[in-house]
Amino acid sequence: MENEKSVYRKGLQEIILCMVLWGVLPIYWKSLVPINSWIIIIYRVLLVFLVALIFALRKYSMKEIFAPVRILRGAGKFLAAGIIITLNWSVFIWAVNSGHILQSSIGYYIEPMAVALLGVLIFHEKLTKYKVTALLFALAAVIIMLVHYGELPTIALLIAISFAVYSAIKKSISEPPAISLVCETFFLAPIALVVILFLEFTGRGALGQGQPYQYGLLMLCGLVTVIPLTLFAGAAQKVQMFTLGVAEYISPTLNLLIGVFIYHEPLDRVQFIALVIIWIGLCFFTAGEFRSYKGMDDDIYS
Repeated sequence: MENEKSVYRKGLQEIILCMVLWGVLPIYWKSLVPINSWIIIIYRVLLVFLVALIFALRKYSMKEIFAPVRILRGAGKFLAAGIIITLNWSVFIWAVNSGHILQSSIGYYIEPMAVALLGVLIFHEKLTKYKVTALLFALAAVIIMLVHYGELPTIALLIAISFAVYSAIKKSISEPPAISLVCETFFLAPIALVVILFLEFTGRGALGQGQPYQYGLLMLCGLVTVIPLTLFAGAAQKVQMFTLGVAEYISPTLNLLIGVFIYHEPLDRVQFIALVIIWIGLCFFTAGEFRSYKGMDDDIYS
């Protein structure tokens, strides 16, 4: 039991630190404007692969690192994870740099409940009345925005659904986090390298769009991505998906505060009402989590 307590606490620490880092990332992505968002994403894919490989080589051999992608089923799983998380990155970076931090934060508020839903559907985790209530509140918020704006909150839903799917895939991957990140970007990194070289040699890349200091900051995007992703991957293997969902309130809250108070994005009445409804749902969600874990050894919470 002592070992189980230690693993649980380490996973909880990892997910909280991960969410704080993700929460303040809009400041970093904003600092790269006017470099085009899709160019940032291409650099991110390549640099994540390189940084993750460097991290992994500190502990594992090349043979151990790339062993999972030599198995057809494993390769397919890692390719899917890489595509899904790249989609999530793409939507988020575009949203931040185009003035939609608030809608992206709504997506990350909905996402824990999407994670919980997939936990029930895929991993047969218990669905309680609290979680059902939370999901219904999230659905109500989406419907309110749909009726008012006449369109789905696409950014929010893409962010929520893509990261929930990524979380589910990560839950089924047993490889160490460092190896997992390398394998996820292994298939996309060569494509990203070719595109980057083409753009830079034709004068249409990051060097031609931003200031020298911004290009230097761009070179850090692999590091600022790998650190929280490594923390998340480690936590996903140590705690239940519901626990991941609860901790993930931290990131969108920080995003929301940054969007409103630093970048002065307008928070209209409908968005505010939707957020209040989601927050009420999250209260039910958290209450359900508390009751679920009360049945566990009390020492876990001491």
